[in-house]
Amino acid sequence: MLTATISDFRKNIKKYLDSVTENFETLIINRSKGSGVVVMSLEEYNSLTATQHELSSKKNEARLEPAIEKLRNGSTFQKDLIEQ
Repeated sequence: MLTATISDFRKNIKKYLDSVTENFETLIINRSKGSGVVVMSLEEYNSLTATQHELSSKKNEARLEPAIEKLRNGSTFQKDLIEQ
């Protein structure tokens, strides 16, 4: 994660935007009185919204709960499938 002041961002906008898009960095631009702005690549944004959509689906929630329980119990794979 990168941080910058608004002044530094203005001076080095190309450097910051290149780093965000090429290195999947998240940039926080600090502003006055604790406010700020987050800059991320479009690819990262789309990934986050897709994940949010998948997690918000009731159908997926119903499938995730049993899978999480299996993980907790250590019974996610059949032994014979692992040994092959």
